[in-house]
Amino acid sequence: MNLLELRAIAAGYGPSQVLFGVDLDVPQGAMVTLLGRNGMGKTTTLRSIFGLIGLRGGEIRFAGRRIDGMETDAIARLGLAIVPEGRQVFPNLSVAEHLSAFARPAADGEKTLAWTAARIFELFPQLAARRTAVGIQLSGGEQQMLAIGRALTTNPRLLVLDEATEGLAPLVREEIWRCLALLKSAGQSILVIDKYVQRLVQIADRHTILERGRVVWHGTSAQLEADPALWTRYLGV
Repeated sequence: MNLLELRAIAAGYGPSQVLFGVDLDVPQGAMVTLLGRNGMGKTTTLRSIFGLIGLRGGEIRFAGRRIDGMETDAIARLGLAIVPEGRQVFPNLSVAEHLSAFARPAADGEKTLAWTAARIFELFPQLAARRTAVGIQLSGGEQQMLAIGRALTTNPRLLVLDEATEGLAPLVREEIWRCLALLKSAGQSILVIDKYVQRLVQIADRHTILERGRVVWHGTSAQLEADPALWTRYLGV
């Protein structure tokens, strides 16, 4: 069963069209990636999902419900949460305040164990030691952990991560991958945008590649790993 479905979506800004008939599925409990070089439409796709820009065509469904045309806050309350590019933590809020300010119960019908601040500190022990530090005092890696924890405290049905490891040191990136692997093993549905294909094929289930606003390939991790020509042609690696 697909939790998120994009069907032939078209979107853009002003007179410029960016997306041309994009299809994307995120099955329940799966980890799916959206790949492509910079400027190929990945961020516009995310903005479309969260209602930040309107569609020019196509439709978006979440848990069987059509969500294109809904307000962003209403979409979020259905159980979507994003870890935004650049982390966007609040500089004057402490770690503990971040994790309490955004907390909400799981969506109706969800039977999974709720994400609380205590569970976030178990997932990221480094944050537990920094619980009283404010956002501006945190390292980039700590801010990224906090951004993920903040999203999880909304108890989302779908967790979306936009460039989750951008600009992080290798050891910190590995900590983020470890976290995502744990979340996936626990049944969390995840959509990821990132450029580290070598790691993504090890933990994700399926991948979709965008080129100039169009889907040019989609398939499994095994298929992507077996075709390095795709990496060179579309991903620049």
